[in-house]
Amino acid sequence: MQQGVGGGAWGQPGPQPAAPPQPPIPPAQGWPGTPPPQSPHHPPHQQPQVPQAPPVPPVPEATGHIPLPPAAGGTGGAVLAVLLIGPAGAGKTTVARHWASTRPVATAHVSLDDVREWVCSGFADPQAGWNEHSEAQYRLARRTCGFAARNYLANGISCILDDAVFPDRPVVGLGGWKRHVGPSLLPVVLLPGLEIVLERNAERSGNRRLSDEEVARIHGRMAGWYGSGLPIIDNSHLDVEGTARALDEALARTLSAPGGW
Repeated sequence: MQQGVGGGAWGQPGPQPAAPPQPPIPPAQGWPGTPPPQSPHHPPHQQPQVPQAPPVPPVPEATGHIPLPPAAGGTGGAVLAVLLIGPAGAGKTTVARHWASTRPVATAHVSLDDVREWVCSGFADPQAGWNEHSEAQYRLARRTCGFAARNYLANGISCILDDAVFPDRPVVGLGGWKRHVGPSLLPVVLLPGLEIVLERNAERSGNRRLSDEEVARIHGRMAGWYGSGLPIIDNSHLDVEGTARALDEALARTLSAPGGW
């Protein structure tokens, strides 16, 4: 009878050779495993230390605040309270908003006209004549703007306000603004030529547009700021960006002057 491989009958399994022993698989780094065998050249208490990876520094918690680069020249990162003065059509609101939005630090813009128009029913329109109701609403709006400005400043946010402040009328004077905002308020006058003011006023609509006679009267009264010591910017031939830059430079000069104004 024919014998199969291994000495057993055909189809009958014979004795198989034993498989050679396999070396143990070392555990992956960072996972628990059996400790490495001790070397006969080192006692158990003197085993070489496995080098440890350096600790990873903790990632700072995100706060949502975006670091802004410092400004080159100008007012930089100073926290300021600014009052931009000028007649209707001088571009106060547009320039104030542009200056606030392009600073390298948080800056708010508060417009007196916007706050005055929060009153819907019963709004005292100065175009209908200046009376006790329009004066009372103006006072209320100025106090509201002053409160908002102080609140922003207390939280480290600069603030710029704009208003047609007359040098010859106490009720709409600079002193009232300083009482509501604080003595550190920095006023700057924006005073282009009359023809420029008339052109800009003609582009307005609603209760923001005044008659040419009223615009000329307001512009003439604003001339009283000359000789007051306040910085005056004639932006007749400046665009919004150039006027905002001139405003920042005027403020920077004031901050660097001994005692300011």
